[in-house]
Amino acid sequence: MKAKVYFTKDISAAGLEKVYNALGVSLSGKVAVKLSTGEPGGHNFLQPALIRGLVTRLNGTIVECNTAYEGKRFHSKDHWQAIRDHGFMDIAPCDIMDENGEMALPVEGGFHLKENYVGENLKNYGSMLMLSHFKGHAMGGFGGALKNMSIGVASAHGKAVIHGSGDPEQLWTGDHDSFLESMADADKSVMEYMGRDNIVYVNVANRLSVDCDCDSHPEEPQMADIGIFASLDPVAIDQACVDAVYASPDPGKAALIERMESRNGIHTVEAAAQLGLGTREYEIVEID
Repeated sequence: MKAKVYFTKDISAAGLEKVYNALGVSLSGKVAVKLSTGEPGGHNFLQPALIRGLVTRLNGTIVECNTAYEGKRFHSKDHWQAIRDHGFMDIAPCDIMDENGEMALPVEGGFHLKENYVGENLKNYGSMLMLSHFKGHAMGGFGGALKNMSIGVASAHGKAVIHGSGDPEQLWTGDHDSFLESMADADKSVMEYMGRDNIVYVNVANRLSVDCDCDSHPEEPQMADIGIFASLDPVAIDQACVDAVYASPDPGKAALIERMESRNGIHTVEAAAQLGLGTREYEIVEID
């Protein structure tokens, strides 16, 4: 059965709420809003003014974890400063989930991982809005819902484990496709821990740089914004965003396509589908 992916071209606070409403869900308990707080120096991360209305309505807490690379979000003290400087503390409570530790989630029947290490504060939340900025990525090819739920929810140590397909010492030297498959493994563990009905996915396809929000000096986007996607299926939403890039009439898409293809980015989607995390078959429901 095809998954529904709702879509609006209206990249605004109102558009974000409208596409979320189309999902027809009600998140229960304390709501975590998982997004990238953005590496200082970069400016493509989702802006507080765009997300404030929806986050406030959900009474959400913006959650993140520290990075596995040395930068301005590697230590909690610096990360808190970045969160403050980027305006997120002005709109909602915030939580660096691995600030005081991590917990291991079992991975059943994965490709490589037996355990996925996430920020221990994940246990404090009953549901989650996976609010992702869809764009390119230097290692993953692209970043969307699946990357946000795997690398994004993982502790700093957990990120290294995913990159190294179980061996954190191979953070930057592990087999590439195994890393992509390990992201799918991590996704599986988060979905099973939270409960699939307790996570919803929204991808904002704007500021479509070839570089991630984790880059302190990202390349300027070469293609125009596309819109906002929402789904209950993380595989379908990322597949829909990838397809929308290919279908764009904007010749500037070539740079992002090259980034995705050169890193075999679609393999994360393939792996997640193989693990039964969702379907690559979807129906776009335009709500404009």
